[in-house]
Amino acid sequence: MFGKRPADTATPPTPRPAAKKAVAAPKPAAAEPKPSAKEVPPKVAKPPKPSGEKPQAAPAAPKAGAADDVQSERYFETKTTIFNALIDTIDLSQLSQLDMEAAAEEIRDIVNEIISIKGLQMSISEQESLLQDICNDVLGYGPLEPLLARDDIADIMVNGSSRVFIEVGGKIELTKVRFRDNVQLMNICQRIVSQVGRRVDEASPICDARLPDGSRVNVIAPPLSIDGAALTIRKFKKDKLTINNLVEFDSISQVGADVLGIIGGCRINTLISGGTGSGKTTLLNCMTSFIEEDERVITCEDAAELQLQQPHVVRLETRPPNLEGQGEVTMRDLVKNCLRMRPERIIVGEVRGPEAFDLLQAMNTGHDGSMGTLHANSPREALQRLESMITMGGLGLPSKTIREMIVGSVDIVIQAARLRDGSRRITHITEVLGTEGDTIITQDLFVYDIEGEDADGKIAGRHKSTGIARPAFWDRARYYGRHTELAEALDAAE
Repeated sequence: MFGKRPADTATPPTPRPAAKKAVAAPKPAAAEPKPSAKEVPPKVAKPPKPSGEKPQAAPAAPKAGAADDVQSERYFETKTTIFNALIDTIDLSQLSQLDMEAAAEEIRDIVNEIISIKGLQMSISEQESLLQDICNDVLGYGPLEPLLARDDIADIMVNGSSRVFIEVGGKIELTKVRFRDNVQLMNICQRIVSQVGRRVDEASPICDARLPDGSRVNVIAPPLSIDGAALTIRKFKKDKLTINNLVEFDSISQVGADVLGIIGGCRINTLISGGTGSGKTTLLNCMTSFIEEDERVITCEDAAELQLQQPHVVRLETRPPNLEGQGEVTMRDLVKNCLRMRPERIIVGEVRGPEAFDLLQAMNTGHDGSMGTLHANSPREALQRLESMITMGGLGLPSKTIREMIVGSVDIVIQAARLRDGSRRITHITEVLGTEGDTIITQDLFVYDIEGEDADGKIAGRHKSTGIARPAFWDRARYYGRHTELAEALDAAE
């Protein structure tokens, strides 16, 4: 078991020779008294001798979780010892010049040698697990690697070095994953954000970044985060979801998906609204799959997450200011510049400020089929938030002018929601018709009707048409030759 020493511990202890190379001194580590080693006899003695010694067999049964915690504690102590010895032994500058496979082999050889010299006794599976963990610590994202490899995890939430939560199936649960200390956690955060040319430290404690697969990363470091760095990763699935997957998950009905395909293919200006974690970006990815391959598409995002499959895509990303407060490139700068890049469609990852005005301008000046997402709890609230964001931009436009601009630019609002059972549904497909006085007029094409709960506590419901036979974008569908397909879909929905 971890930390166990050979029986010949009678060798007299020798003074440790500085800490230059922990691999070079076989005996000092074996004779060095360590708290972890002293914990081994009670742990190992319990299973083989339950019959005779003490009436401790009774507490042993309910303490299964506690025994696991002791073993876990011992594992981390052993890994820390070996990791420190490894850092004293290897030359990190030379290791960085090797490719990943060669560096991993080099690390494994040195770790095996350290385990042998220190006389640690462990099974093959334990040793393999330890080797993998240390390779992840040095070359990858440390304890996060197993979680990042799982495709069923939607979010990873690290609250300091000792508490890591994940979201699976819409529910949050605590894991046994932990970091060695807050220093290791900050090193991994720094490793993640440095890949996209950003940094996180006391001078710049808040940072948005992304992983190579597009997963969204947010880091907030001390002193703003009191109990150690807070790291949040919104994971993306390795295989990009399609609209057919949303139908399989009951996020939308097949007829509703057909209508969304017509909306995306006929270059109808679309806003996707929803709360945090409702699946807005996933839905936007699905909508972009209906874009023709000969169209020039430009995306603007704070952290590049969209995974467009078209051949002619230009991806732009904002940039935060440097230490001197200079060099910032905002979302509005990107959207303005898009207009000079001859786009056919502009996709804004998330509209959250004055760039809303520039996106509406683009939608209304020949860039049909542009799309964006924003936070709102209903289609009507989405339009109100759009108006508020333009007002906050300080342009001094009267409300009536802004509403007329919204009505002239936005054709469809798609509402995504995360229900209380953790499921994600498209709850509204809503048209923007016009204004009546000071009110923007909308009409729902599809709504999700909640009918109750099943025996497992899952929400039961269905998507239904509101009976609109000729939506406002009928003429555009006819222009693209898809009005017959739209009529069939709406008839099937009824």
